[in-house]
Amino acid sequence: MTSASDSTERLVRTWMASEREEEIVETVSGMLQISNGSTSLLNVVKVLGEYLTSEEESLRTKGVEFLSAVLGRCPPEKMNRQAARVLTSFYCSKLEDSETVVPALKGLASLTKLPSSTSEDVPSILHAIFTHVKMKGLVQSVRFLVFTIIDTLMARHRQAMKDMNDEFIGRYIALVDGEKDPRNLLVAFAIDRVILIEFDIANFVESLFNIIFCYFPITFRPPPNDPYGITTDDLRQALRKCLNATPDFGPLAIPVFLEKLTAGSPTTKRDTLESMSMCFPVYGSALARSHARKIWNSLKVEIFQPIDSITEEFALRTTQDLVKTIYTPTDGTDSEIEGLARDACEECITILREPEKSQAKPAIKVLCAFMSTTPSVSQFTVIQTAPYLVKLYIQPDNIAARSSILLFLSDLIAAARDSMAVNKSDESESTETPLSSYKDEILGIVSSALKVPSSRDPALACLLGMVSTDNLLTDEELGFIVHNVDEILSEDSEEVEEASAPALQLLVTISQKAAHHIKEQTLPLLFSILPEDAPGRDAALDRARAWRILSALNTLCRPVELFETLVIRLTTKLDLLCVPSDTAPLPVDREPRAAYAHSILTTLHQTLLVKVDDGHADVAKYIESLVPRLFNLFIYSALVSKDDDSIATDPRLITVAGQIITTVVRNTADQRQESYIQALFSAYLDGEIIRIADGYHKLPLTCNFAPLSNSAPIQQRNLIILMASAVIPLYKEIQIPVTDLSVFLGSTLAWSLADIAVNIDLQRESVWKMISAILNKRSADTSFFIGNMLHEFWPQYIADGSVSADKRNRAISAWVWIAKALLVCNHAQAPQFTDIIFTVFDDEHIKWSAAKSFGDIVRTEAILTKQNHASIKMLYAQRFVGRILPRIIDGAKDPSEPGRQQSYLVALTSLISSIPKALYFHQMPTLIPLLVRGLDLPDYNIRCQVIDTFLAVVEGDSPDIISDHAPSLITTMLRNSSAENMPSVKVRTSALKYLGILPSIVRYDVLHPQKATVIKQLAVSLDDPKRAVRKEAVDAR
Repeated sequence: MTSASDSTERLVRTWMASEREEEIVETVSGMLQISNGSTSLLNVVKVLGEYLTSEEESLRTKGVEFLSAVLGRCPPEKMNRQAARVLTSFYCSKLEDSETVVPALKGLASLTKLPSSTSEDVPSILHAIFTHVKMKGLVQSVRFLVFTIIDTLMARHRQAMKDMNDEFIGRYIALVDGEKDPRNLLVAFAIDRVILIEFDIANFVESLFNIIFCYFPITFRPPPNDPYGITTDDLRQALRKCLNATPDFGPLAIPVFLEKLTAGSPTTKRDTLESMSMCFPVYGSALARSHARKIWNSLKVEIFQPIDSITEEFALRTTQDLVKTIYTPTDGTDSEIEGLARDACEECITILREPEKSQAKPAIKVLCAFMSTTPSVSQFTVIQTAPYLVKLYIQPDNIAARSSILLFLSDLIAAARDSMAVNKSDESESTETPLSSYKDEILGIVSSALKVPSSRDPALACLLGMVSTDNLLTDEELGFIVHNVDEILSEDSEEVEEASAPALQLLVTISQKAAHHIKEQTLPLLFSILPEDAPGRDAALDRARAWRILSALNTLCRPVELFETLVIRLTTKLDLLCVPSDTAPLPVDREPRAAYAHSILTTLHQTLLVKVDDGHADVAKYIESLVPRLFNLFIYSALVSKDDDSIATDPRLITVAGQIITTVVRNTADQRQESYIQALFSAYLDGEIIRIADGYHKLPLTCNFAPLSNSAPIQQRNLIILMASAVIPLYKEIQIPVTDLSVFLGSTLAWSLADIAVNIDLQRESVWKMISAILNKRSADTSFFIGNMLHEFWPQYIADGSVSADKRNRAISAWVWIAKALLVCNHAQAPQFTDIIFTVFDDEHIKWSAAKSFGDIVRTEAILTKQNHASIKMLYAQRFVGRILPRIIDGAKDPSEPGRQQSYLVALTSLISSIPKALYFHQMPTLIPLLVRGLDLPDYNIRCQVIDTFLAVVEGDSPDIISDHAPSLITTMLRNSSAENMPSVKVRTSALKYLGILPSIVRYDVLHPQKATVIKQLAVSLDDPKRAVRKEAVDAR
C-alpha cells in the first residue's frame, strides 16, 4: 500500500504543479488496477487531505478540482454506497466555501449520475445548492452545472424531489429566476415541464408563470457559426412545452397572448398564434369559451387585416383550434350550436352580402376554416353558408358579382370535401356528405354559369370540388356535368382557350370515378371536331384548334380503356392521312398533312410517356396492336410509294413512330422481347414482314422488302430507324437472332457508310445507335467485331488519307458510338478506342471531328441509359476524364506542333462542355488560360461551349480563380459580343451574359480599370440588330 500511496502522492503533487490531464488519467488507471494493489479512491482522498483542508485558497480549490476530475473518470462499479454518501457530504460542505464552489459542483455533477448515489442524498444536495450557490455571481458554464445536477436528480430521483414539493419548488424558482443563456434555458425548460406536470404547483402557479412566461416570445438569434448549434426553434419548442404543460396557466396566459398578438412583429405574431394553438386544448373548453369573444376579436384583426398571407394562415389555424377546443365532437347537433361558432358565422355571412368588397375573401376563409373543426360546427357552417351563397347568386342585383360568389362557393365546396377526412367519425355514422342537401341548387346555378365566359372558371372550380367529393354525386349527375363541359370544349372562341385547362382537369377527375362518361360522350365529340384532313398553311385558327384537341386527348386518354380508344381512333386517322386514295388524294402541298400526321404520332408518344411515368401496366400490351399497326403503315408506304408520293415515307414521321416503338418495347417483359426481336429480324433480314406488320393496309407480298440491301430504295432504307428503335431498349439478356453477331454488326456498319445517294444522316445515326446498344449489352459476343474495328476499320476508313474527307468524318462519327458503348460498360479495350483518336490530330481533313469526338464519347444521351437496360458501370465518366484530361491539357500547352495544339484545344473545349463541373473544377486554374484561347477558334459552336463552361464555373465558389484572369476574359468577351466581329447571335448573347455576371464574382478593384472600356463597348451592343443581344447588353450595363 505504501507504494500505491507514494505513486498517488507523486501524481497529485505533479498535477498541482502542472495541472496536466496525464496525471488524472494515470490516477484513474491505477484505480482500475486496484486488484493489483495499485491505488484506490480512498488513497486519492487521503493524499489530497492536506490540500482539501489547506488554509491557502488556491490549494483548496486545486484539491477539490483534482478529486472531481478523478471522480468524473471513475467507473461506476468502483464507487460503493458508503463512498458516495461520504463524498456527497464532502461536496455539499465545500459549497459553503466560495473558493471551492465550482469544483464541488463538478464533483456533484459526476456523483449524481452514479448508481451509488441514491434518493437519500437528494435533500442534502438540493439544500446545499439552494443555500450556498448564488447563480447571479456565476458564469454560464458553472450555472449549467447547477442545472445539470438538478436535471439528473429529476431524472433519477423524482419521487424524492416530489416529497420535498413546496420546499423544492419555492427555492428552485428563486434559483433559476433571471437565467438568460440559451444553453441553460434548454435544461431549465425541461425541468420546468416536469414540475408543471408531475408536482403539486397549487401554491406556486403565479411564480412559475412569471419565471416561464418572461421568456415568451423567444427573441434569441444564434450568432454566426455558433458552436453549440442551438437554434431559435429549439428554444421556442422547449418553451411551448412549458406553456402548455398545465391548465393552471390558462387564466394568466390568455391576456399575455392577446397583448403579444396586438403589439408584436410578424414573427412574434406567428409565434403567439402557434403557441395559442398548442395551449388551447390543455387550458380546456371552459376557459376557451369564457375568453372566446376576446380571442376572436384579436384573431379577426389578423385575418381581416393581415400583415402578410403567412400570418393570416396562422390566425386561421388558431381559430380552428379555438373552435375545436370549445366544441367537442359530441357537442350536440348543428341546430344547437351557440356561442363563438354561431356568432362568427353570422358575422362572416353578413360581410358576404357585399361579395365584391375586400372583406368578403377573409370572411369566406373563416367559414372554410370552420369546416375542418368538428362535425357539428362543420354542418352548421354549411347550413348557414351554402344556401345563402346560392340565394345571393340568384338575386338580380348581384349579376356583376356572380363570378366572385361562385369563387366563394368553390372554396366552400372544397372545404366541405376536405372536412370529410378531418371529421371522420365511427362507422355507424351516415356517409352523407355535408353538401348533399344543397347539391341540386348548386348544380343548377353552376350549369348556367358555365354558359357565361366571365363566370366559367369559378363554375368549373365548383364542379371540380363536387366531383372530387366522395359519395356526393350520382353517376347520372356525373354524366350531366360531362355533357355541360363538352359543350365548352366544342366551342370555337378565345374564351375556350382559357377554360380548356380547368375543364380538362375536371374531366380527368371524372374519368377516375366514371371513365365511361368520357368514353361515351367526350371522346366522340373531340374526335368529331378533329379535322379529317390537315388544315392548310393559311388556316392558322384551324391548325391551333386541331392542336388543342390533340392536347386535350393527350390529357384525357391516360386511363386504360380511354387510351385504347385513343390508339384505335388516332391510328385509323393516321392511316387515312398518310396513304393517298381515290377519296383523299395526296395534296400538292404535302407539308401540312405531314405536320398533322406528326402531331398525331407525337400525341400518342407523349401519352405513352405519361402512362409509363404513372406506372401503367397496359403499355406493354401495345406491342401486339399499336406497334404492328405502325409497321403496317410505314412498310406499306415504303413498298408502294413512288417518288415520295406518300406522307408516311417522311423521315420525321418515321422518327416519332420509332420513339413510340422504343417506349412500348422498353416496357415489355423480356420473354416477349425475345420473341418479338426474332420476328423483327426475320422481317428485316428475310423479308417476312407479315410477322411484324398488321393493320389497315394489305401489304403487297410480291414486293421485296430488304432495307439493309445497298440497292434498297430510300423509302425502305429509312425504315432502319424503326428497326433500331426496337433494338435499342432490349434487355441485356436478349440475344440478337443472327448467326454471327460480329458479322452482322460489321455488315450493318458498312451499309451505313456506303457512298450512295439514298444514304441520309438519319439512317446512319439510327444504325450507329443500334450497333452501340448491341455492343454495350453483348460485348462478350462481339470480340471479333471489336478487334476488327481497331485493326481494319480504323486503318481503312479513318487513317487512310486517300479516302474522301466526308467518308472519314462519317467514320469518326460511327467510331464515337462504338467507343461510347465500350466506355459506358467499362470494357477492357475502351481505352484503345479513345487513345487512337489522338493519332489523327495532325490530319487537316479530320482533326476537328476527331478532337470534338472526345466530348461526344462521354456526353450523356438518351440511348445508353438504364431505362433502355444498358450496361452502365459506376464512375465510368470519372475514370475516363481522369485518364484523358491531363493528356489533353498537356497537348494544349505544347507549342511545338501548332496544328496538333489546336486539335488538343478543340478536344479540351469539347470535353469540358460535356461533363459535370465537379470532374474538372479542381483543374480550373490551369484550364482558364486554355479556354480563353478557345474563344479565338473559328468554330462558333466551340466558342459558345467555352462561354457556357465559364458560366457554369460562375455557379461555384471560384472568385479568386476568375479574378486572376479577369482582364483577358473581359477583352475576349467584348470581342465576341460585337456583331462586327461575331456573326453568331448565340455567342454574342452568351458573352454579354458573362460580362454581366463578372461584377458579382470579381472584386471591384480588379474590374475598375476595365470599366470605361466595357461601358463603351456595351453601348455598341445596345444597337445590335437582335433583340436578345440588346437585352443582355442592357442587363450587363
